[in-house]
Amino acid sequence: MIENHKKNVVVGLALLLGLFSTLGPFTIDMYLPAFPQIAEHFNTNASLVQFSLTACLLGLAIGQLVMGSLSDVYGRRNPLLISMAIYVISSLACSFAPNIGLLILFRFAQGFAASAGIVISRAIARDLYSGHELTKFFSLLLLVGNLGPLAAPIAGSGILSFTTWVGVFIVLAVLGTYLLAMTKWRLEETLPADRREPANFGHQLRSYGMLLRDRKFVGYMLAQGIMIAGVFAYVSGTPFIYQDIYGVTPAVFALLFGSNGISLIIGSQLVGRMANRISEQTFLLFGLWVALFASVAVLVVALVHGPLFALVIPLFFFVCSIGITSTAAFPLAMESQANMAGSAAALLGVIPFLLGAVVAPLVGIAGEDTAVPLGLIILATSTAAMLAYFGLVRKAPKGASAPNLD
Repeated sequence: MIENHKKNVVVGLALLLGLFSTLGPFTIDMYLPAFPQIAEHFNTNASLVQFSLTACLLGLAIGQLVMGSLSDVYGRRNPLLISMAIYVISSLACSFAPNIGLLILFRFAQGFAASAGIVISRAIARDLYSGHELTKFFSLLLLVGNLGPLAAPIAGSGILSFTTWVGVFIVLAVLGTYLLAMTKWRLEETLPADRREPANFGHQLRSYGMLLRDRKFVGYMLAQGIMIAGVFAYVSGTPFIYQDIYGVTPAVFALLFGSNGISLIIGSQLVGRMANRISEQTFLLFGLWVALFASVAVLVVALVHGPLFALVIPLFFFVCSIGITSTAAFPLAMESQANMAGSAAALLGVIPFLLGAVVAPLVGIAGEDTAVPLGLIILATSTAAMLAYFGLVRKAPKGASAPNLD
């Protein structure tokens, strides 16, 4: 009886934190089916519309650095409350943007606010768990969080069936309001005052410096981050590739895109379920190899302009590999960072979004009639992630870790 109650508490917390994790995917993915519509509405090109995604990714990246540090200083709840309020306001501003320039600006603010849900939910997980228990809990958190990429484009497509792209941002404002209420009345503080960092900007910079001198931490951070950057190329490119090159409808695009949310869930749950039998290191390396082979297949299909199914299948496996590598790399990187969980979670989150902000517009650089840039970019990210793992993690001295701030 007590064991069942404990399990229900864990699942309930994972559901709650997972909801905050979904804010990032919903903010990124929900308006993807509306890309062609937004381009037409503002009389602009694909690259500028994709730049609104870049602005959001930059906001998510910079915001995680700021919110991760603030949560180490002021606790988890208050920074999250403020961020959710900003998210609601910026979402409404996006819906009323009069031109593409202001939409890009408001998308940056929206991404900045959404970052708190991602980084603070992960810091809370590290506050409460470690080792294989952290891996299992993180896989539960991802089970909920990965429903975002599955549900967001489908929800966006559904909204577009009876209203314009403006309605997408109205719905995001409603979602932000709900999460604001959840933060106020359901989320308890998990970082006691005696474990908080000093409110000192120089100290926070030193914390980041110590983390960046930890060779293994940096290796895990780059391996995970570069891989996820490849997914942002996929996120940015497929709305035009599927709809403009292959001629699918927004509804079919949403189904194809959403199916890869299932692949993310498969990858993350595989690691969580097998954590006691197969090491996180083994899973991380396996995921990197899957990504490499899948990205080669995507490039070949793009070069020969193969049929749609031949492109969808390797992309499914590529996205699945992200679920594997993310779930395995996070606990490996966070294990020795109990005193700097917020800052460590921020760095683990910032690299994907910074790199994603760079690669997202590159997918459309050759125009809207070719998928070759997508194939080249995800192959480059898969190769770079593999090199980061072997160059930094495998070659790091045994027992190397960041020094304790205390």
